Amino acid sequence: MPRVPVEKSVPPVSSNISNGPSGAGAGGFSAASVDYLEQQYARFLAEPESVPPADRRLFEQLKTSENGHAGGFLSNGHRAFPERSVFDPPGGGFGGGAGGHSDDELELARVQERLDQLVRNHRVRGHMMANFNPLQTDRSAPPELDPGYYGFTEADMSRQVSTTYVGGPQDRTIRSILRWLRETYCRSIGVQFMHIDSLRVRTWLQERMEATTNRIRLSREKQVRILHKLAQAVVFEEFLQKKFQGAKTFSLEGAETLIPLLDMAIDRCAEDGIREIVIGMAHRGRLNVLTNVMGKHPQKIFREFEDKNPEQYTGRGDVKYHLGYSSDYETSSGESVHLSLCFNPSHLEFVNPVALGRMRAKQDRFEDEGRDHGTVILIHGDAAFAGEGVVQETLNLSELPGYRVGGTLHVVVNNQIGFTTGPHEARSCTYATDVAKMLQVPIFHVNGEDPEAVAQALSVALDFRREFQRDVVIDMYCYRRQGHNESDEAAFTQPLMYKQIDERANVYRGYRKQVEKLGQIGKEEIEGIVKQEKQRLEDELAEARKEDWVSPPLTVKNFWEGYRGGPASQADEPETGVGADRAAELLRAQTELPDGFTPHKTIGRFFLKQRVEMADGTRPLNWSAAEAIAFASLLEDDYAVRLSGQDCERGTFSHRHAVLHDYTNGREFVPLRQFQTDHAHFEVLNSPLSEAGVLGFEYGYSLDRPDGLVMWEAQFGDFVNTAQVIIDQFISSAEDKWSRLSGLVMLLPHGFEGQGPEHSSARLERFLQQCAEDNMIVAQPSTPAQYFHMLRRQTLRRWKKPLVVMTPKSLLRLPEAASSLEEVGGGRFQTV
Repeated sequence: MPRVPVEKSVPPVSSNISNGPSGAGAGGFSAASVDYLEQQYARFLAEPESVPPADRRLFEQLKTSENGHAGGFLSNGHRAFPERSVFDPPGGGFGGGAGGHSDDELELARVQERLDQLVRNHRVRGHMMANFNPLQTDRSAPPELDPGYYGFTEADMSRQVSTTYVGGPQDRTIRSILRWLRETYCRSIGVQFMHIDSLRVRTWLQERMEATTNRIRLSREKQVRILHKLAQAVVFEEFLQKKFQGAKTFSLEGAETLIPLLDMAIDRCAEDGIREIVIGMAHRGRLNVLTNVMGKHPQKIFREFEDKNPEQYTGRGDVKYHLGYSSDYETSSGESVHLSLCFNPSHLEFVNPVALGRMRAKQDRFEDEGRDHGTVILIHGDAAFAGEGVVQETLNLSELPGYRVGGTLHVVVNNQIGFTTGPHEARSCTYATDVAKMLQVPIFHVNGEDPEAVAQALSVALDFRREFQRDVVIDMYCYRRQGHNESDEAAFTQPLMYKQIDERANVYRGYRKQVEKLGQIGKEEIEGIVKQEKQRLEDELAEARKEDWVSPPLTVKNFWEGYRGGPASQADEPETGVGADRAAELLRAQTELPDGFTPHKTIGRFFLKQRVEMADGTRPLNWSAAEAIAFASLLEDDYAVRLSGQDCERGTFSHRHAVLHDYTNGREFVPLRQFQTDHAHFEVLNSPLSEAGVLGFEYGYSLDRPDGLVMWEAQFGDFVNTAQVIIDQFISSAEDKWSRLSGLVMLLPHGFEGQGPEHSSARLERFLQQCAEDNMIVAQPSTPAQYFHMLRRQTLRRWKKPLVVMTPKSLLRLPEAASSLEEVGGGRFQTV
């Protein structure tokens, strides 16, 4: 079996050099040359020191020349600057030494221009010839990465040139610059970052990568740590295959580098002050992550395989490779980080917004307004990342104020295949990660068989996340040694790929040879690591097979303590009235505006005036007033309130107006914020035009915020159709499958009122069909007071269930559908 290649060779810099097609070096300037020089001249006018010395000398002479004229043309017919053509002096243009410029200076400018284009194109396109795919070691270079394309010959390679834009010594040879570019951008890491608009961000990334030629120098301790985690990953997979033959495990074989990647990521996050990490991933490799990253006892996993009654240990209704877990992780430096691996159904990427919502709730609970002490790691499959629309919805949330978590680390475990489907059938773009280019973030394509390249990509990625608080993507190319699962024969549909995979050693053995060659770690020490891991798993299996086996206890503190699920009880009916006087005071306070604030005349003349009348008791309460009193009272009682959805600040039917806008200057005022406490804030958010992503986010938020009211409102109730996966796989079933509770409220405007099928029904019958064993509550309140009591009841109860509300449309202002202050002041929610 051949050794797994780890360090990829750099293509020789002198190959394929010829007089290229551009003609740039053949005596005249092309249109591209003119564009370049005009851009350089503009930079020179703004900041002279920002251009190379040769260009600066030329521009200084041309700027002072009296021969320039406006709107001229170059000798080759191309248009020059419209205001003043410095590149079209009398005497024939730029082809010779006219205008007082020596031939040497002009030749140097031409060389420098071509070199700068070559450098830039390696930054833009270097990934196209990088060796990050272990199954495709030979990649041909695009023509714009060939020096011959710019007219450079072999004789030019020894020429000394300026390095103003390159870095390093003041002067280098073209050959050394080319070698340095290929070492940085064309080895085991290919980077896409030049799509980022910000010059500051691009420059930061360039300097961060080019200063080290994109290679990390690991200490002996870190090499041992990587080797140890690889050994754990490999031994665990081989152990499962041997001890539980034929069982589905969704093996990580072929992508074992994920385990040291996560280990290094957690270590680095701890160094950056992160104390909470939420992890979301699909089923492939989950068992390996559970035991070798999350710290779940292997005996628990083995017991789940062994037990004849799996519902006893797997959450009553789901398979072992869907389960979540929480633990306190001790890093190599002794820091403690709390890890939460989200439970996840087979609907792959739909856990993404749930994980983000959980982290946002944790940050809000701990008042981490800077988003500095928690982060999310999402582990994706390549086919799902390109194919599932919820990925785009989640990416779009990343920079929105109400959904930011300070940057997410996305890791794509790129197996280069879906179930049986290859990339050419699965996507219309070059990379599975191309959708992430919608964000202003870098994408690192890295060879999963080169653990030290993975370490470098991770280091830059996490530095970027910390520096700019943005998402970042690592696309780790590897392969899937087994089929989709262990009973699947992948060679039926991919014979050539699997013939190649069968001939490859695993990544542990390849890295072990590299480390042994360096001589820093002895053979006996390495063999001891594997022996230790095998013995550990044998001991854990023996423990799991004992008749009197008892599950090892969890020591993680749970903020859900005191809440419960299960069947309903009359003991769970709290008093929800607030007193008529207090209700009036809470409503009246929301009509008082800051000095100098000018509301829209309709809001001032009708909306606010009517609320004053309601507070005075001369007008009955409508739905929005009852809601406003419920929110204000909860905030005063120290319960956080969060409402998000499409246009929910104003309300689809112009009924809520939770955010007022000054009609003269656009200044915003949120009346409910006056009731906030130190621990209970009010958030009302106009969400993006997304249902699955936003509902998933709010569901995740509710998982980590039992002490608040968390709501999602559909613009029209039937829009919930496009979030059905979140309802089916999480909201209606999570308590049964994973013993996870949620108090999420879904507000769905409902009613057949002549607006066509898309805006009529919230599909009440679908939710009723999903109700069983008190898994959730479906309600259609009949009056504003009922709505008021229902919201307070949902928050105050220790019995937590998702609540689906059929909210009204025309009834929002119907005089007959009204309530009195006394009805919200006392009593409770009335059921039929």
